[in-house]
Formats: sequence, C-alpha cells, structure tokens
Amino acid sequence: MPSRSAVPDGKRPTLSDLAARAGVSVPLASMVMRGAKGPSAASRERVLRAAQEIGYRPDSRARLLRSSRSHLVGVQFDLRQPFHADMVEALYAAAGAAGYQIALSAVAASRSEQEAVETLLDDRCEALILLSPHAPVARLAELAAQLPVVSVARRLRPLTDGVDVVRAADDEGARQAVDHLVALGHHDIVHIDGGRAPGAADRRRGYKSAMKDHGLTDRVRLVPGGLTEDHGAAAARTLLAEAARPTAVLAFNDHCAIGVLDTFLRARIPVPDEISVVGFDDSHLARLAHVQLTTVGQEARQLARRAVSRAVARLEGEAADDEREVVVTPHLVIRSTTRAPCRS
Repeated sequence: MPSRSAVPDGKRPTLSDLAARAGVSVPLASMVMRGAKGPSAASRERVLRAAQEIGYRPDSRARLLRSSRSHLVGVQFDLRQPFHADMVEALYAAAGAAGYQIALSAVAASRSEQEAVETLLDDRCEALILLSPHAPVARLAELAAQLPVVSVARRLRPLTDGVDVVRAADDEGARQAVDHLVALGHHDIVHIDGGRAPGAADRRRGYKSAMKDHGLTDRVRLVPGGLTEDHGAAAARTLLAEAARPTAVLAFNDHCAIGVLDTFLRARIPVPDEISVVGFDDSHLARLAHVQLTTVGQEARQLARRAVSRAVARLEGEAADDEREVVVTPHLVIRSTTRAPCRS
C-alpha cells in the first residue's frame, strides 16, 4: 500500500490517490465518499481511514459543476453590520436543515452590492437571499426574473413580482422601545434616525406613533444618524452640545447605539443613570458583558428560517403567492442601559 508520501507535496489528494491508498477501485472509493449504498462496512471503513490519512476531501465545487443543480443559496450581506453576522450563522443552520448549502458574498466599503450579487450568480446559486438590500426595486425585479430572490429586513412597497420579503415589524419594535421607556418615566425620548437605510422609515413611523399615543407629540425629536458607530457618535455629540438633553435615546440599530454609548462614556455621562439608551437588532454586540444593551430583538433565527423556507419553496415549485411577505414580530430585550430617569 502506498505511503502518504506517494502524494506529491503541495498537491491536493485526488480520488485516484485515495483509491490507491485504500487498495480499492476508484468507483468504489467514489461510492464511499458520496455515501452511496453498496460498499461493505469493511470497505467503507478502509476508504474513510485512508481519506483521513492522506487528507482527502471531496471537491464539492467540481461535483456541483457536474450536476444539473447546485443546491446553493447565495447570501449577500454587509461586513459592517453586526446583525448580518448573526443572520449568516442562522442561515447556515436553516439551509443545512433544508438540504442546501450557503454561498456568501460580502458588501464592504470597497465592494458594491452589484459586485456581491454578480459573484453569487457566477457561483451558480439557485436562489438569492439579500440582507437589507439597498438596490432599486427595478434591479430586484431584474434579478427575480432570473432566479428566486428573498429580501430580508427591507419593506418593499409595492411588492415586486418574484421577490419574497421576510422582515421584522420595525414599527412595532420601535413602539415597544418607546412603551418601555415611557413606562420607566421617560418623556424626553430622542430617536437617532437611520435616514434611507432599510427599515428606517418604519422605525421612524413607529417611534412617532408611540410618542403620539402617549401624549408626547410635542416631545418628538429626530436626530440624523445612520447604520454605523460613527453615525451614533456624531448624533451623541449633537445631543451633548445642547443645554437641555433628553433622558432617553432610541438608536437606529445596535451599532449606532454603541457609538452613542462610547461617546457618552468619554464625556463622563453615566448610562443609564443620566441617559437611557436603547438599540435595535439584538446583535451579538448588544449581548457583550461590558455593553448589556437594552434593544429590540429582530429574531434572527426565525427570519433566517423563513427566508430559506421561501427560497426553497420557490425552487421546489411550492411557493404560495399569498405568502410573499412574511412579517415577524420583534421583542424587547431589557438589559442594563435603561432605567427610570433622575429627572422627568
């Protein structure tokens, strides 16, 4: 039997190398590695042991190219969004349970959504799951004409043919945050706005509506913000420059809220003793021991399950058009950045 050194250094072991190492035919080695029925228990054990010894791994991409289907679901995500990391983890689990694999393509400061999507199309993905896409509706419609598309965390009005939507009820989430703060005794509640970001309009509307319902219309105030820590820090500096500060802040998302917390900390403004802060997403940042941010949870695992379910249903021809928009109710997660105000 050949030794491991029979495989040239730096060369990836091939199926032929594996068969030679195990002392079996190439077709038999292939059947074992594919998990096909037929090989005896002894042959299976011999081949698997040989695979471990020489470091053989099946070339899944080559197998996909030989197949008429790829069983790949492409996921576009933004490297700058902590919540997207949580969603990706949940999507892997949901896709695996459905018998599909995930292909990732990132959006970054130097890489556009267009580039991210084109990479996924080149990888022969059968469906796309787009996390908080900014692309125009017309572009989403173009993609949906080619393959199933699921938009996550963005409301589409009107709904676009072929595009499924899975999102949290952002307005309800903002309402829950305001209800919590008012119940603690806060009246001066500022919302750091998300501008044109997906979900921002609904969160803005939910904040305003909740403030109105609590008789606080005259206290409604929006401060320009955005998606990032820098946006939150800039908004916090605006508030610190004012003589009369709010007693509570509802940030557009957790990343923005982290910028707020950091700026307040540097200015020696105690949170929550002087100002309470609420985020949105319940990303892994919010759960860090030294942060413990009160936030609105978007239910990442449920969003992921529903997104994969819609994509697979389209691929299998089982999708119902009356379920093209799935709205998941968020929930408030109370941690240590909110408390009753020292002043009202």
